[in-house]
Amino acid sequence: MAIEVIKPGLASSVQDAGRPGFYHLGIPLSGALDQQSYLLANLLVGNAADAAVIECTLLGPELRFHAPAVVAVTGAEAAVLVDGQDMPRNESFAVPAGARLGFGFMKLGARCFIAVAGGIDVPRVLGSRSTYGLGAFGGFQGRRLLAGDRLSLGERAAHARAGRRAQAQWLPALAKEVPLRVLPGLYFHRLQEASAAGFFADTWTVASEADRIGYRCKGGRPLQFHARTPPFGAGADPSNIVDAGYPYGSIQVPGGSEPIILHRDAVSGGGYAMIGTVISADMDRIAQMQPNNQARFVAVDMAQALEARAERSRRLQQMRDALTH
Repeated sequence: MAIEVIKPGLASSVQDAGRPGFYHLGIPLSGALDQQSYLLANLLVGNAADAAVIECTLLGPELRFHAPAVVAVTGAEAAVLVDGQDMPRNESFAVPAGARLGFGFMKLGARCFIAVAGGIDVPRVLGSRSTYGLGAFGGFQGRRLLAGDRLSLGERAAHARAGRRAQAQWLPALAKEVPLRVLPGLYFHRLQEASAAGFFADTWTVASEADRIGYRCKGGRPLQFHARTPPFGAGADPSNIVDAGYPYGSIQVPGGSEPIILHRDAVSGGGYAMIGTVISADMDRIAQMQPNNQARFVAVDMAQALEARAERSRRLQQMRDALTH
């Protein structure tokens, strides 16, 4: 085994590009929460775009390498240390056999991605190596990493080398307040007019309940729904509906008090009204928000959402072209 987990950090797991295609069966996307930083880490060490990495949250792990390796760390701003010596972020570097890789606290951003040349070698489950914690499958034994775990690596590409550096335009825009573009959803019309306006006017704060399943927001004015007679199968609370599917990035507001943005490990359906959906181009931003960071929701239409998605795809392709040799 090439890597030994000495300390697991706060919430470290094996993730890859995700597990699409099973949402109708109740199995979510999973995969790296910040897909751009994940892809960048793999490209820096010469991996395939879908190779498995270690995603860590707020506090990174301490890892001992039992074989020489080429490593890159992307995402949040945190000190990266090899045997106590500072190493560059967003650039591939060599780790000698016997050395320890460690991290400082994340100052900006919430997640780092550790790519190792060859990729983390765990079995594919439904086509992906990503950990789905609620389902207890994928990744390393279907769970977060623990002290004493030993990870294997795949075969390193011939062009893997230290010193490959990312350009500034490929790095996440880390900030303590971010705009999140939202396409109003199927049930947005259920909000009273003043609440609909307040949802976009208010500044919302990320609560401590923020993880791979969803991000709860607080601090804005409570949302009021239009009065109605609940249809058969819906709950009495005006935020309840007859069960429906939840799009990735959808926003529900149980009881009208605190919006929850569903992320890559969220359930695929339920009985809360979805008032909107954060557009796919902005989901990486949510992944890098710490508790007590702030967000403003910005209303967009479908044409704007599609253009943002196309622009993101162009940027990722430029990154692939520049770093693939």
